[in-house]
Formats: sequence, structure tokens, C-alpha cells
Amino acid sequence: MRLARFTHDGLEQIGAVVGDAVIPLPGVGSVLEPVATVPDGPGIALADVRLLAPIPRPPKFLAAGLNYTDHIAETGSTQPESPVFFNKQSTCVVGPGEAVHRPKVSELLDYEGELGVVIGRRCRHVPAEDAFAVVAGYVIVNDVSVRDWQLRAPTMTLGKSFDTHGPIGPWLTTVDEVADPQNLSIRTWLNDELVQDGSTSTMVFDIKTQIATLSTVCTLEVGDIIATGTPAGVGIARKPPLWMKAGDVVRVEIEGLGSLENPIVDEPDSTVLR
Repeated sequence: MRLARFTHDGLEQIGAVVGDAVIPLPGVGSVLEPVATVPDGPGIALADVRLLAPIPRPPKFLAAGLNYTDHIAETGSTQPESPVFFNKQSTCVVGPGEAVHRPKVSELLDYEGELGVVIGRRCRHVPAEDAFAVVAGYVIVNDVSVRDWQLRAPTMTLGKSFDTHGPIGPWLTTVDEVADPQNLSIRTWLNDELVQDGSTSTMVFDIKTQIATLSTVCTLEVGDIIATGTPAGVGIARKPPLWMKAGDVVRVEIEGLGSLENPIVDEPDSTVLR
């Protein structure tokens, strides 16, 4: 099932996406609530609704670094011996179609298309072989990065956490819809240029290992998002580097999950506290 959070005629709702329409689910308040049946009916055309971030404020937004072999090679890095994680502050989340700000303090704005894993059950010390039992589903993530701020500290958190730099969507695709999350194509376009073309099969540490590792350290909660790493093609690794600027449009597509598209704008003056 594909479960979306959306607005229509000024009303925020949860619905099931079927073809090119979304069928409202009365009484369901979150994409993470169990849905037994989908009502009959034609639904509302997707073109007539505004899709929102399926999880507006995840309890934790965790992300894996250096987790694709080709991305490690393009950056000249050494393959890590164990998974590397950083935090994205949850206030960075925006939904499909929402603007990503090129911040006032940097022009080094980069894209990273990623598969996002959404936790569906509160859990701790999850064995790798049982990891998919705690997954609610998958979202597309753009791990937008401000590269100079990312490199200011080993944690990378500052450069990964600017407001609007966590687009997710376009909906939650439940686990039963994805036969093998470790064999999905993942592509990113900047305007009309294909800049990333990879597969989740080339992860260094698979989803099961990531969940087992994180849950050894901390309790994973319902709605937590794990961005599982990005393949090669990021802007910082290109010669010359390719940075996103106002007027650009970035689109991430993952096989079976849809596409996530966001425009780039200069950070507005309204974000400054006066």
C-alpha cells in the first residue's frame, strides 16, 4: 500500500494512493497507523491534491555515510569497517514540491538521493535477521548537504540539518509492496541532467545491518527515518563541482517508490529573526 499525507480543499487527510488517485481514509490520522481496508470509490486525482511530507516530524532522522561502493570511490575515501551514521535534525523535513533553500551562508549546496527506511515498531537490540519485522515502509529521501558546513566537524550534523534540507516522500510505501529493497534502482536528476544512477544492491552495509547497529545503541521509535546512503554522482565529486542554485529542480526516483521533486530557491529573508 502507498499511504500519503495530503491536503485537498483546505483539509489535511491521509489516503491510499491507487494509480493516479488518492482515496481518503477517514479516521486514519497518520501513514503509520494500521489500515485494514481501502474504501471503494474513484478517489481524488493526485493532480488535484497537495502531497505533504508523509512523516512531518520524525522522532529521529538518522543517515548513513559512505555506504555505496561507487560513492566511496568518487570521494577518494576509505571504506569504513562499520556503519557510519550522522543525524539530520527533524526540522529539516519538507515534502514533495516544497522549496529547498540555498542558505544565505553558503553556495555549496549538494543533492544526495537515498532510500529512506521508516521504523514501524518501537524496538531495541534487533538481530539483523529480524530487522525487516520492525520496518513500516520506505520513502524517498534527498539528503541535501551544505558541504562546507558538513566539513566543519566530524559529526557532519551541521551541514546536513539546515531547514528544508530533508525532503521526504512522495508517500510511505509499505514493506509488502517492495519485494527486495536491496535491489532497487535509484536515480537523481538536476533539472534535465541525470546526475546519479545507482542501485541499492551496491550498499556496503545493508538495511538489516544498519537497523541492527542503530538499535544496539538506542531505542528506535515509530516514525524514525534511516536514510541509507547515496550512490555516486554527487555534486562535490564532479569536476568542476556541480552545486544547486536558485531556479534548479532536483528529482529523485527510486524503483517502485515513485519520485520526489523539489525546487531550489534562495533562502528568503523571512527566515531571519528580527
